[in-house]
Amino acid sequence: MNTGCVPAEAETPAAADWEAHLRREERRYRDGDERLDNARDADARQRQLTRLGNAASGAGLALLMQARRAEAAIWFARAAERYRESFAGAPPDSWGRLIGELKSLVLAGDWPAAEEAGRWSLEAGAADARSPIGRYAAALALLVLGRDADARIHADAIRIRDDFPADVGDALAFISARDLVGYTEAVEAVLESFETRLDYLEGVPVADTVLVLQALAVRRGLAVELRSPVLPL
Repeated sequence: MNTGCVPAEAETPAAADWEAHLRREERRYRDGDERLDNARDADARQRQLTRLGNAASGAGLALLMQARRAEAAIWFARAAERYRESFAGAPPDSWGRLIGELKSLVLAGDWPAAEEAGRWSLEAGAADARSPIGRYAAALALLVLGRDADARIHADAIRIRDDFPADVGDALAFISARDLVGYTEAVEAVLESFETRLDYLEGVPVADTVLVLQALAVRRGLAVELRSPVLPL
């Protein structure tokens, strides 16, 4: 599934050096920001902005794993800003940028900003997208906005597709239905997929999708206790 975010190979979660990840992502962001003004054209600029969003998100995740939540929120807000900027010059159906923005703001704990981003995603046409990634963006946006019945329509559509992770679609559908048993099984499956994969966003071994699902679930009283090397303590 292409979300517009480029994964990189990481060490196993148990061996992760979070401070080293943070330093690397800060360096990538700094170097990329210095090159932004030299982008040759609009396409080069939007791709560079996406890389900046990825690096900022990676820094936020590394900080989150160190329980440095206030610092992480700053980096996630920065990531959201870069993803939003990148969408303007992106090719059609680049819904991964909007997903990146939404996820970053949820991880930052900034729900008012996430709700604004959700409305913006819908205005940009996510709910009318034919691709599963577009409908994923719509489902996330609608859940952030508390429009659960509308979100379930998109979740139900993507959970049965061969080109989208069924466990993520299931989790979104069960959150929108407020089904604790179904959600528990689905989010545990999503977590297992992160624990057994080799590639992560920016090579930072964190189950960011699980964190976002959990944040959405908690707001609906669907508390599920999860422990894993790819989740903060």
